[in-house]
Amino acid sequence: MVPFTGSHPDAVDSIMLYIVGISVILLVGITLTMIFFVFKYHRKKNLEPKNIHGSVLLESIWIIIPTIIALSMFFYGYQGYKFGKDIPEDANYVAVVAKTWDWDFIYENGFNSDTLFVPLNKTIVLQMKSLDVTHSLFIPAFRIKQDVYQGKVTQLVFKTENIGKYDIACAEYCGLNHSQMYTQVVILEESDFNNWLVKVGKDLETL
Repeated sequence: MVPFTGSHPDAVDSIMLYIVGISVILLVGITLTMIFFVFKYHRKKNLEPKNIHGSVLLESIWIIIPTIIALSMFFYGYQGYKFGKDIPEDANYVAVVAKTWDWDFIYENGFNSDTLFVPLNKTIVLQMKSLDVTHSLFIPAFRIKQDVYQGKVTQLVFKTENIGKYDIACAEYCGLNHSQMYTQVVILEESDFNNWLVKVGKDLETL
């Protein structure tokens, strides 16, 4: 089975804000509750020991509510998982070869480029492998990252929505020039991309 990852940047940002928001609420709530109980049940105010009995209601609350929160996080995370799994038939596939300290992008016509060119409004599937050590292809603007291994193919899926140039970095320390392992993904209009692909294909035939 080929591992894959993929998601929409807005979805990733929303999930992040959702988890951070819940974390902040829990942190503040638990901290305030601890401070309240420190003063309420301070030893000087409670000289006589008291028996504490369990509460089915409280125990149910602190089991049910965290379960609901955890399941909601899983649900939002699963949306990103589905995005990477449900690949449309018209998706564009590009083979990616990582090596110290460079990226090679190989298109269906056999052309090899050190910059990733892709058409607008298409699902892009990167099928990646490493020639040496472990690398990690990271596109910050798209909120996606996938490790690349030697002897194993990993897959990264994303949808192109805006024309432009976006940085690609290696997010896994891979040696001396790891910090220089940068390139770009260039998103073109589909007609411009097809013209470019035909041109480089002809140039390839003349070699």
